[in-house]
Amino acid sequence: MKLYVGITDGDWFRFLRARNADEMNFWRPHGGNNFGAINPGELFLFKSRYPENRIVGGAYFVRHTTLPLDLAWEVFREANGVESLDAFRRKISSIRCDDERNPTIGCTVLTQPFYLRNEEFLPAPTDWGRSIVTGKSYDTSFGEGAKLWENARFAMAGESLRDQPMSEQPNRYGNPQLFAPRLGQGGFRVVVMEGYQRRCAVTGEKTLPVLEAAHIRPYADDGPHSISNGIFLRSDLHTLFDRGYITITNDLHVAVSRRIRDEFSNGREYYALEGKALQVTPQSAADRPSKEFLEWHQTNCFRLQ
Repeated sequence: MKLYVGITDGDWFRFLRARNADEMNFWRPHGGNNFGAINPGELFLFKSRYPENRIVGGAYFVRHTTLPLDLAWEVFREANGVESLDAFRRKISSIRCDDERNPTIGCTVLTQPFYLRNEEFLPAPTDWGRSIVTGKSYDTSFGEGAKLWENARFAMAGESLRDQPMSEQPNRYGNPQLFAPRLGQGGFRVVVMEGYQRRCAVTGEKTLPVLEAAHIRPYADDGPHSISNGIFLRSDLHTLFDRGYITITNDLHVAVSRRIRDEFSNGREYYALEGKALQVTPQSAADRPSKEFLEWHQTNCFRLQ
């Protein structure tokens, strides 16, 4: 198993720590969808810049993607580490040194973080070179990676970091294991978007600003933030789905309620979807809409009469 140490903006970290954010977007000012340093569920550690040069916290890696800046704000809001879209835009522009108002940026989705107090900050890796500009991955089974893992696990356990150096306590918390990260709202939207290849499940539409991640069983009704409880829909279809005017059958076909015609004397475009198979579904069968959640929507939301 691996972990990653990423060079971290101090303002970003302090903003999120003050709010005890439970997920975040570790953004990069330029796009690039090729972050493969670690796998989902592995640990991403935050390292402050020189001269402080310390490990200040960490979180579990969920997914890396790219988004236009305005959509990254819509998805993550203050979990981007800033208080407003304008502040976000200014921050990105100052780093990019251009006037692009809505650039595509890299978005690394992290969840279930731990934040260290200033007096608890951990030493940076001893092999860290000043030439590293973004970050570095480590194998947790030996050497510096094993020390980082033990220090991080010690910190997450909430014990005193000043009394006993973890380097003297090998494997105190067991061998590293892949963690199943608990998704927040932002992470849910990203994994559903990517699972459906950024296309509407029903129509195949690719225009990202009008596409949304819908919960099949709403989060407010105990529906989880999981891809099997999600479906990527055009915004009008999302609205109709949430309000019960359309549903998805167990064999992944569209059902349209006659209430659209009865209540609005219209709906020809939507009735044309009746009985149509979903155009896009996740590649993994485990990620496709769960029968349990589909039946919940059919029973509790769909307007049959």
